[in-house]
Amino acid sequence: MEELTGIFHLTKPHAEIFLRDFHSFNSANVVAYYEKQGIMPVSLHDRFYPPLLKKIYDPPYLLYTKGNIEYLKSEKILSVVGTRYPSAEAEKVMKQLLVPLIASGWVIVSGMALGVDGLAHKLAMDGRTVAVLGSGLLYPYPHDHLSLFHELCNRQLVISEYSPYSRPERWRFPERNRIISGLARGTLVVEAKEKSGSLITADQALEQGREVFAVPGSILKSSSAGTNALIQQGAKLVMKADDIVEELSGLN
Repeated sequence: MEELTGIFHLTKPHAEIFLRDFHSFNSANVVAYYEKQGIMPVSLHDRFYPPLLKKIYDPPYLLYTKGNIEYLKSEKILSVVGTRYPSAEAEKVMKQLLVPLIASGWVIVSGMALGVDGLAHKLAMDGRTVAVLGSGLLYPYPHDHLSLFHELCNRQLVISEYSPYSRPERWRFPERNRIISGLARGTLVVEAKEKSGSLITADQALEQGREVFAVPGSILKSSSAGTNALIQQGAKLVMKADDIVEELSGLN
């Protein structure tokens, strides 16, 4: 009590609450519950911790995972992000670019959001894909992708840096974007408006020293404004799967 009030400057009531919570915590019960839910925590020092993610400036110390954690050890990982409201041709573009990569063993990482994210996961369902949540595993978001979430847990892999009980919060989604880009050797932006959240992921990738790829689009479409701007700034223009493979094949 004296250390809490003296060194950490807690008030006596707050110190009493802290001590009560601390002594009531039962780690064995927590572990048992996680096992029951199929949740496996992976720490920064675990052999399953993603090697590329460990290299970023601020890697999460703990990842909560559900599904096949072997995917985290893959050396061929590509992140795919884009608008929640893709154009009619976006799915055709994604099939042309991603299907050959998926067939050749690339793991597709995305954020399970509506639109491009969801399409990327569905295209990779017969291959390998990882969803990175902006909430805890017990509170998957968005609700419209609840069935997709369960399918990903059963057949693929879902991860989060937030405790399983964490509800979705607006600030968590930009924060988790560094994990989407940090897991991968490169990030592909399919469609994005000028101020799209996908551009945050692209910026994170650049800060992490990773490659950024962008699909060009019509100058008349707002959904192409962000991707076209990325290309102007030096992102690799992508028209076929080989454009991605050739750029990443020489990276260690």
